Amino acid sequence: MKKELRRAVIAGNWKMNNTPSQAKALIEEMKPLVKDADCDVVLCVPFIDIPAAVEAAKGSNIKIGAENIHFKASGAYTGEISADMLKEAGVEYVVVGHSERRQYFAETDQTVNLRTLAAVNAGLKAIVCVGETLEQRELGYTETLLKYQTKMALTNVTKEQLKNIIIAYEPVWAIGTGVTATADQADEGNGFCRAAIAEAYGEDVAQTVTVQYGGSMNAKNAEELVAKVNVDGGLIGGASLKAEDFSIIVKAASK
Repeated sequence: MKKELRRAVIAGNWKMNNTPSQAKALIEEMKPLVKDADCDVVLCVPFIDIPAAVEAAKGSNIKIGAENIHFKASGAYTGEISADMLKEAGVEYVVVGHSERRQYFAETDQTVNLRTLAAVNAGLKAIVCVGETLEQRELGYTETLLKYQTKMALTNVTKEQLKNIIIAYEPVWAIGTGVTATADQADEGNGFCRAAIAEAYGEDVAQTVTVQYGGSMNAKNAEELVAKVNVDGGLIGGASLKAEDFSIIVKAASK
């Protein structure tokens, strides 16, 4: 991390876990454990949990995010949620383009870009996910793919709006598998994302953008990962469902 240039952010991605009552209980357990964090602490929760999570997080340093956003303001999009809906519910962050959304719900680089624009145009902070599969890595396409995905996601995003964007490098082969990229692999992948931003906006701007690592970061490996120069925190899956583990990661990013 380079805290003198950019803010470290630890964001939990709960995925499809926790009922509203469970969300409230977990946040109440987390609050005292992360209250002294020297990094931003975010919990991205299922839509149904947002009201309970926002209420439970009131008065604390925990910010609440959503796990997806639609790119239209309203309309015949059954099951989708708009930026205005999220804002009025008290959401500040939103995950865009997670690999599971791409894999299971047919999201493309184009729709990821539209969702990113919808978020930042509404004043939300977007956590934009990019990452390669194992096959793509073994074929040597990691750098090419990460740069392409990053630039595609940021199409028509202004330099000013970029201040509300976090890039999360999440190698698909290390999500939910228990397999973690080495600290050097994570740093390299994050570096490719930052290089893409530099090519599009300039090196000075790229150095101010938070780039998280999002592939099975946990309480045991967090300290080594966030010690790398290009790793500005993490997008945390399973470990964000356990208050103690999540707090250890937050403490690692607070050093």
